[in-house]
Amino acid sequence: MFFTHREDEMAMHELENANDTLLTQQHNSYVPRQYDYVLVADKVEDMEDQIFKKQDAFICELKRKNIIVNRIEHDGKVFFGICAPEEMFEKYKYLLKVSDACNWSAEQKCESSVSLCTRIRIVHFVLHNTFIGPGESLDELLREGAFESIFCLHEKKEQKKLREKWASWVSVLKLFQQPVNDIKDYFGEKVALYFLWLGWYTRMLIPAAVIGIVVFLYGLAFFNTSPLIHEVCDSNTIMCPRCDTRCSAWNLSDTCTYAKVSQLFDNEGTVFFAMFMAIWATLFLEVWKRHRALYVSKWKVFDWCEEEEELILEIVNDPQCKTKEFRHSYLRSIVVLLLVTLVLVVIIGLTHALVICRVLAAILLSESNWHFLRDHATTIAMLLGAVLHYITIQVMTRVNKTVAFKLCEFEKTRSFAATEKRFTVKMFTFQFFTLFSSLFYVAFFLGRFNGYPGNYARIAGKWRLEECHPSGCLTDLFIQMAVILVLKQTINNIFEFTVPWLKLCFRRTQAKTMHRKCYRKACREEDSNLFPCDLCSRSNWMENYNLSDVNAFSLFNEFLEMVLQFSFTTIFVAAFPLAPLLALINNIFEIRLDAIKMVSLERRLVPKKTNDIGVWTGILEAVGVMAVIANGLVIGISSDFIPRLVYRYHYGPCAVSNSTNLDCMTGYINNTLATAFMSNTRVKDDFKELITDNGYNVTQCSYKDYRSDEDQSLTSQFWLILALRFAFVILFEHVVVICKFIAAWFIPDNPIRVKNERLNDKLKRLKGELKEANATYESRSTEV
Repeated sequence: MFFTHREDEMAMHELENANDTLLTQQHNSYVPRQYDYVLVADKVEDMEDQIFKKQDAFICELKRKNIIVNRIEHDGKVFFGICAPEEMFEKYKYLLKVSDACNWSAEQKCESSVSLCTRIRIVHFVLHNTFIGPGESLDELLREGAFESIFCLHEKKEQKKLREKWASWVSVLKLFQQPVNDIKDYFGEKVALYFLWLGWYTRMLIPAAVIGIVVFLYGLAFFNTSPLIHEVCDSNTIMCPRCDTRCSAWNLSDTCTYAKVSQLFDNEGTVFFAMFMAIWATLFLEVWKRHRALYVSKWKVFDWCEEEEELILEIVNDPQCKTKEFRHSYLRSIVVLLLVTLVLVVIIGLTHALVICRVLAAILLSESNWHFLRDHATTIAMLLGAVLHYITIQVMTRVNKTVAFKLCEFEKTRSFAATEKRFTVKMFTFQFFTLFSSLFYVAFFLGRFNGYPGNYARIAGKWRLEECHPSGCLTDLFIQMAVILVLKQTINNIFEFTVPWLKLCFRRTQAKTMHRKCYRKACREEDSNLFPCDLCSRSNWMENYNLSDVNAFSLFNEFLEMVLQFSFTTIFVAAFPLAPLLALINNIFEIRLDAIKMVSLERRLVPKKTNDIGVWTGILEAVGVMAVIANGLVIGISSDFIPRLVYRYHYGPCAVSNSTNLDCMTGYINNTLATAFMSNTRVKDDFKELITDNGYNVTQCSYKDYRSDEDQSLTSQFWLILALRFAFVILFEHVVVICKFIAAWFIPDNPIRVKNERLNDKLKRLKGELKEANATYESRSTEV
């Protein structure tokens, strides 16, 4: 049996003739207000073509399920308007009423009337679980090209209301005000919870940004008065060459500006700020759980269960369906684990490649004829490395997504929800390593294994590894973070908004303008229960068709971007106190960018029901733990906080004498430098002709390390500082973790108001059930 345009016209004609009768009926017969979905395909003239047969078979299968399909042809495309029957929604309402997941709501009885969001969700499930043969689902037909795309329609009235209240640039002035309930009614609970979370995260960034600015200003206050800066800027110390080719000895005072920048981000305030941010991350998550509970309780989805929802939809789609049982394969799990490990090894390998590129860039810049490039070769190489890292992130994001999809397909998960969870974990893990592997290298490995004059560590026995600046390595980490964060947020936001906008402008320009005017009154009435005529339907369908396409993971991409930003804001924040401020500024615009994109530039997302942000909660908690570890290591290992304390209280002027004329940190820079003498044969062989006569004393040069001048062995001060570094890391992490646990225990996940409301709802439901049971029993007794 083949589906024909003539049959559909006859069906629509009969339906329109019956409209007047249907409107006068008082029973539950259903006349759709509008189409739930539109299915688009290329027009095929040959009825014997396999593509046409598959299209026809799928439409016939939908009709077998009593789904109304209206066919419209336009500009070489075939549009199928899809409306589901009322009995399908009645089944859903009844099954939801008797399910455990919704039984506690005595007032609402789950859903007294099926909302448009629920209708779209049901029809979406039915469409994607309709098969015309083994494995021949709609998703497969879309991949094969039998259908081009499928989308649900925007409602003009609700769309206009959201534009005015939320999705406009004027709304940026409202800062954190969002019509979350309206978003829930239009896009479903999942999208609403994303914007609720994003709004709450943005609001919580305010105290973090304020403290970060204070820490920055604290460093700025001692910008010109710090004895450490004066010691560098006024120094006459000759430093060893930084490379093997065309590098000469240089004066420590040449890096005066670099030392000043280091003071802004490597001071005592960063210790306090790192502890604050670690506790802030815990408070943010705990208070978010309470904030979420208020809304999901209000929306009556507190006890919603994903598995029961899935079972209900399966029964609605096919009453004879069988359960998809849970399965687990240890062999598949081992293979997936090995493949994930392999991907992570590749990503870490890319980090090593970036290190080599930076080393080579520094060498090439040092050989430049331009004096500026030679003098700032290391810093410029660091900036180039950060830009190259950003480009790598953009490329690997697409690779990671493909690999994560393939791994999820190999696992053969039970449902789409399970696939989404596993995909989320894999994708975040890949992206986290892609973004942070280079930062981990800069924070914990840069300049720590490069050796010393006469015994330098070299790549392939040829190129020297990078060295830290005498003022510390934290500035390198700051430069890397600042470049990546600014580029990632700025460029991503520009592309996220402009690409859909340009696509929409192009498609509207290419689309043919419809000159005819519709005079049918019912089409112009917003509350009409009649089908719109073909012309009006085609106009609305084409408007939605021209919008940018969306998929099941469109919201996932937004979540991933924000959770990675949260990672930047908490991990390594000790090196970049202004990260929360940049995140705050970005998010104020991000909320409106996402809103405008979803409401005006993209097709309507399929509304999905949920009561939490899902696996993202666990990921955020893991990021909070990593933030404690990373910041403890940055302060204890990467920064000069511990060496400065040791010098102040054990080696400095205040420790060895009672003189008050000198600052306690006087002489610190010289204390951190060791001396290499040209009389040492190995040192002379390393530098060869690099020590040239530039007015400096070329018989010796200094480098940053705690080594003896005589035999270049590690001094006792090095081992004391190393022991105190590890002691500080252990102490810092234990203190902060204890504070996190206390905060998590002190703040309950659910407010007392929510608990009491749920308790009262359950009591009302039980009383209602008991009253109905008593009435039934009394009626039976009377009959007897």
